[in-house]
Order: sequence, then C-alpha cells, then structure tokens
Amino acid sequence: MTGSDERPPSGRDGDAAGDWAAGLASGHIAAAMAGDALAAWGERAAGASGSGREAVAAVWRIESARIVGALARYTGDFALAEDLAQEALAEALVTWPRDGVPRSPAGWLLTVGRRRAIDAFRRRSALDDRYASLARELGEGGAVSGAAPADPVRDADAVLWDPDQIDDDVLALMFVACHPVLSREARVALTLRVVGGLTSDEIARAVLAPTATVQARITRAKRTLAAAGVPFAQPAADERAARLGSVLSVIYVIFTEGSSASSGDEVIRFDLAAEALRLARVLSRLVPDEPEVHGLLALLELTAARFPARTGPDGGPVLLEHQDRGRWDQGAIRRGRAALAVAERLGRGFGAYGLQAAIAECHAVAPSVGETDWERIVQIYQALGGLAPSPVVELNRAVAVSMARGPAAALPIVDDLVRAGTLGNSHLLPSVRGELLTRLGRADEARVDLEHAVKLCANDRDRALLESKLDALG
Repeated sequence: MTGSDERPPSGRDGDAAGDWAAGLASGHIAAAMAGDALAAWGERAAGASGSGREAVAAVWRIESARIVGALARYTGDFALAEDLAQEALAEALVTWPRDGVPRSPAGWLLTVGRRRAIDAFRRRSALDDRYASLARELGEGGAVSGAAPADPVRDADAVLWDPDQIDDDVLALMFVACHPVLSREARVALTLRVVGGLTSDEIARAVLAPTATVQARITRAKRTLAAAGVPFAQPAADERAARLGSVLSVIYVIFTEGSSASSGDEVIRFDLAAEALRLARVLSRLVPDEPEVHGLLALLELTAARFPARTGPDGGPVLLEHQDRGRWDQGAIRRGRAALAVAERLGRGFGAYGLQAAIAECHAVAPSVGETDWERIVQIYQALGGLAPSPVVELNRAVAVSMARGPAAALPIVDDLVRAGTLGNSHLLPSVRGELLTRLGRADEARVDLEHAVKLCANDRDRALLESKLDALG
C-alpha cells in the first residue's frame, strides 16, 4: 500500500504484502555508525565543506565495519576498537575538508586508529606485546611522531585483508557482537551499529523499539563485553553454532534495510543489501550443513533478483504488478532456488528463513501477479506464523488472503491487528488497511488510514506513493 513492494516477509515487513502495501510485498526490517558519528562530531566539523563531509560519510559507509573489525583484531578489545574508529572518523571530519581526501581513505582511517591505539596503551601503561607489535608495524618514527607509515596503501591492505580470518573481519566482528553474554536484543542492536552501519533511528525502526531504548541497549552491550573481557577472536565450533541464530538475524536485518530503505529518498540501499548478501554467501561456506543458513541465502538471492525492476527512471518505486519481469535477474533466481533446494535436501525441514524463501520463490516463478499461487503463499504464511509468530507475518498473511480470496476476507485479520495495537508506530498497518478499504469501495474510511500512513512513513519515495493513492481517492 505504499511503496516498493519488496521487503522480506518476516520480522517486520513482507513479500506477500507485495506491490500495494508500502513496500510490504517482500519484507523490510533494517544497519551505520556513520550517521550517528557524523552527528556526534558535527560541531568539530562545523567549518567543513559539504564535499569533504560527504567523502567522509561515503568512505565510512563502505569501510566502517572492516575498520572496526581490523582495529578489534589488532587491539583485542572490541569496545576500544569502536572508540578508536570514532576518533579516526572525527579527525577525518576536520582534516579531509581542509587538506583533501587522502589517496587511501580507508588506510588513512586505519592508520589514525592504530596510532590512537598506541596512545591508549601508553596511557594505560600497557607496554605489552600488543603495544610492541603495533609500534613495530607503524614504524619507530610513526610511533613517536604520529606520522603515517611510508606506504599507507600497503599498510591498509595488510590490516584490512586477511584471508586466514573468518573470511574477513566483518564476520568475525559479528560473532563477537553476538556473544551469548548479551541479550538477544542487545546483540542485534550492537551488530547493526558496528557492522551494518545503521543509525540509532534506523535500528529503532528495524526492531520496532524507541530510539532511546536502542541507544541504551548498545551502551549496555559494550559495557557488558568489556566487563566480561570478551576477546576479538573466532569462536570455537560449538560456540559458533550457539551464536548462529543471532548472526542470521542480523544479516537479515541488514539486508532488509537495504532492500527497502526505512528512511531517506532511496527505495533500495544497494550497499547494505550487497554486504548482507556477501555475508550470507560467506556464512553458507562456513557452516554448510545448517539448512537455515541456506534458507537465508535463498531468501536474499530471490529478493535481490527483483532489484533491477523495482525502480523507475526517476528512482521511484515500481509496484510488483507493474514490474517488467524480463528485467529480473535470472542468475540470482537460479542461485536462490539452488540454495533453497540445499536447505530442503539437508532434511530437517524449513525454518523461518526457508519458509520466507519459499514465498519469494512463488513470486520468482510466477509469470504475473495474477498467475501467482496466492493460496500456496497463504499456506506458507500460516506455517511461518506458527513457527515465528509476529504481527508483520500476520499482516502479510492478510495481504496474501486478499490477493487469493478478496479484500473482504482479509479485512478482519487487519482489524484484529489494529485492536492489538502492536504496529502502532508503523505505516504498514494503515497502508494495508487503507488499500483494503479502497478495494472495498469505502473511500472515506480509506482516506483516514492512508493519511495516517503518510504521517508515519519515513521514506520519501514510499510517502510519495501513499500521497498518490490519496489523490486517486479524490
């Protein structure tokens, strides 16, 4: 009912909600230290040029997780690594607009972070092996003067890329952030912050919690990790299995924020979606015998396959029923279906991600919206609701019921959700209800719901689509 129809159908938004529910048709949840850091350090960069700040923001969005991961690996201190990365970012906000963007931006940030690490160890009087190792790599002159190493590009590469790590430092960072000493909610929030690059507001929208609550979770999580002395290291195989569920959840959240941006003027944040897809592929190699890993990979591949057709020439959303299916990425569809087949072949039945992937497969193989097997999608949503009940799953089931049996059959499901009050801060519920009422010819009631959805919608493109629906009511 509002915008892009593409948000994977569980935790927050869904595929069945498809083309007419504010992006609800394929799911949307939500990961950027960049936004919060830029705001936090804005005063120091008050005189910075716009282009300089934009360069810092762009580099941070692309490289932040790798930088934090590399610093965590070098210092062995997760909380310190994030502080060092933030300090490097603050220095970039002052220096780059004044002196220009360095040849190796990531290398520059890493060098500053490592230099600050040495300062921190020195202040702690911790002249131990870690400090000695850092000082040797930076060079004696750099350790004394703070100067950059002779070859920052080579130095950055040595820090950022280590094929012997858990594939890369980003995934290792995720496992640390998903340590069992933390609550599930804290793991998700912390990982989204340090790995996915979401701001506190974006995380709050992703997990349906107030921003203040999210910020408190992140602060407590870092303190808990520090108090427990959690090292930055690959988990043992048995620990890895225990933490896998949280890692899958975080990858899913990052992808869905990329698949359907919760705010701003972009329908798709390709950087986040691509990073989540990359991590899912890595994870499928790391734990090849876990069906839900392949289920998640299938879901992401099948959802990403529709990206080429989801936006028009003006960047606005194209609803599912209007998409040129010839533009869908057939290679991604084949990869997604193959991953789903692997999940099924492993023989323990589909989990929540596998079921969502099965829904995405129904869309992928259908010649059109009208020829989609909506009854099968309703059945899968019923199974998903039994396995992982949530109000968003129920909302998506309502959309599928409407497509299969008509809006009158779906409206009672939506009204039950309204009475429950569990989606009061989301534009999705009034978007869906407004669409159902429109289809039932109850224009005055539909207008009230759509106006409410416009007020709640934070994405500019989705809001514009909702406003067009209001205009169409006359």
